[in-house]
Amino acid sequence: MDYRTILTQRLTPKLSSLLDVRSTLKHFALINYALPKERLEKYIPSDRFEIPEFEIGGRRLAMMSAVPFLDVDFHFINFPFIKFRFGQTNYRVYVIDRKTGEHCVWFFGTTLGSVVVYAARLSWRIPWHYARYKIQCENGRWKYATESKWGNAQIEIEDTGEAVGITEGFESYDQMKLILTHPVDGFFYRLDGALGSYSVWHDEMNIRQGRAKNLYFGLYERLGLLTKDEMQKPHSIFLCDEILFDVYLPPRRLNADEMDALKG
Repeated sequence: MDYRTILTQRLTPKLSSLLDVRSTLKHFALINYALPKERLEKYIPSDRFEIPEFEIGGRRLAMMSAVPFLDVDFHFINFPFIKFRFGQTNYRVYVIDRKTGEHCVWFFGTTLGSVVVYAARLSWRIPWHYARYKIQCENGRWKYATESKWGNAQIEIEDTGEAVGITEGFESYDQMKLILTHPVDGFFYRLDGALGSYSVWHDEMNIRQGRAKNLYFGLYERLGLLTKDEMQKPHSIFLCDEILFDVYLPPRRLNADEMDALKG
């Protein structure tokens, strides 16, 4: 598979629509974990998604991530006069869409430190959850503290300043970047139980290696995906100072015909 060709295709932005959102993301941290696929299977619809496995530490393991960052100027592209600034964390699993064969992500959900979360939940039934954030990224230390009924988090990372090479489990740098840093389609269970999806665009990330100092994710403990000890040992941490994201909205609700066609 030519991963660079696919990555290049994903770097081409789409035309914007009325509700598309743009935001500059700062202090973007991609915290990746390798874990047995069996822990994830009950949370992801297997008729639509495959959970790929990677050769890591002599075992075949799936991968998921927690992605904290600061939205600096979250706004609708066609209505740039009102902007929001808040912390955000995405909780996601790396999967393959059986319908398209594309690498993408499955979202457990997202925490946001803004009232924007309530409008999104009401309008689109998207699994966003309110949280209080404290973010401090300076002097080579990236710290995030999240208080949320849905998922608390404590994150402290050391910025090594070192470039990221090919991490364990991947055949090439382009494969790693495509799968871990550039999934553009995300899927999730809506708050009403239906399957939903949305897409994003962003440029290729300039990433550095991070080193875990202290990591805790209440969601992953509650779901039985990681123990507290396992949280301290991520597969990899990628840091990006700043990246522009476009989010293509509104999210799409996948209908029963699409799901039945896949099963058939």
